[in-house]
Order: sequence, then C-alpha cells, then structure tokens
Amino acid sequence: MSARPLSGLGIVITRPREHAFALAERFVAAGGDPVLFPTIEIAPPDDPGAAERVIAGLDRFQLAIFVSPTAATRGYGMVSAARRWPEGLRVAAVGAGTARALGECGFRTVISPGGVADSEALAALPELGNVGGQSIVIFRGQGGREWLRSQLEARGAHVEYAECYRRVWPRTDAGLLLERWRRGGIDAVSITSTEGLDNFFQMLGAGGNYLRSTPVFVPHPRIALAARSLGIRKVLVTGRGDDKTVAGIAAFFARV
Repeated sequence: MSARPLSGLGIVITRPREHAFALAERFVAAGGDPVLFPTIEIAPPDDPGAAERVIAGLDRFQLAIFVSPTAATRGYGMVSAARRWPEGLRVAAVGAGTARALGECGFRTVISPGGVADSEALAALPELGNVGGQSIVIFRGQGGREWLRSQLEARGAHVEYAECYRRVWPRTDAGLLLERWRRGGIDAVSITSTEGLDNFFQMLGAGGNYLRSTPVFVPHPRIALAARSLGIRKVLVTGRGDDKTVAGIAAFFARV
C-alpha cells in the first residue's frame, strides 16, 4: 500500500472539535484532505453540582469507570480541581482511546478491554465479574446508554453517575460543506456515534442524500446499523481508534 494511501481524498471528520485534530493529522500524513465538521459540541453539564457532590465522596468507591476520552479529560479535570484522587480507587476505561486519555492524566494502571471497545467488552473482563457489594462510579456525559449500570447492579454493585459534560447540537451552517460535496470534493465521512450521525442528517437538511451516497466509516457495528437504517448505502466498520480508522479508509479506497 502507498505511503500516502489517502492521497487527494476529502474526508469529513464529524467528531467534537477538541477530539478531531489528532485524526486530522493522521489523514494529512496519509495524503488526505480532512474537513472538520463537528456534529457534536461538548459543553459543561446542566447541573455540575451533582457531579461535584459525587466527586467529593470518591473515597467510598472501589472502582471508577470512564466511558469515553471526553469523560476521562472532563471528569478527571473536575476531580483535580477539587481534590486528590483517592489512593486505591481503581480506574477502568471502555477502550484504548479512553485508556490513553487516562494515561495522559497520570494513571499508570487502567482496566480496559484489549479488543472491541464498548461497555459489553469492559463488563466481560474478569476484574468486573465479581463486583457484588462494591460501589462503582461511572464518569460520563448526560444521558446515554444504561446497559453498563444495569449489568453491574445485576451483579450486586452499587452504581452512581458523575455526569461531567453534555453533548449539544452545533448550530453550524452546512452550506460550505454541501457546496464542496456538489463539486465532488468529499470522498468519505468518519462518524463516531449514533448521536453525531443523527445530528449530521439534521444539519445537512435536504443535502442528506449526499451522505447516503458517500462511503461512511464507523467504529462500531451499532453505529453501522443506525447508518444503514437511514439509507446510507456504503457503511464500513473500522474498529475504534485513529489508526484503525485510517487503515480502514485506506483499505477501502485501495480496492475501488
């Protein structure tokens, strides 16, 4: 494969802006032309006091789970602004990206699945198999899936949330992006969440047909299913992580 396998390809990155630059740099290194168009913005939680109260009582927990890189950076930021991390409080992440973010926060040992990055893979680890009687805090954004909490509670754990951010819909004009699409300047789209996917369709309006006819690359089968239900014809699952995203897009265009 060429050292610049994405040469000349216009690739839309829909991640929140604060998480988009590392992937954009990888696209550029591979010859691509990244187009940043965030379909989610990260904002403070509606009720920061609720998370602050949980953080004040961190000493009573045995395990802290972070569900995303944003949860890691925003959650640990709230903790470090208020107190020291409790000695002995174990840390877990849903995947490698979140584990890396926690490593950048200074954690040396992070429980994390090595393959598929999701709540199901994390819950299947031996470290989470015998949590009866333990108190577990989950750092996350407002809303989201309840599966992990219900699974841990079914195993006898007491689970609380520290909701340290919220996702909002950017009020961004899609006009310039659609004009580039009309000129044939968009070859691929990277979408990393079902919420970002839904927002993208709303932001594109009548231009949603451009998205339906463009190859879309996602990290998880659950997002792929949602994309296909919206009529997107070419959806490819790359797995989580920037390297897998770049490799998946490169492999696809090497075949076409």
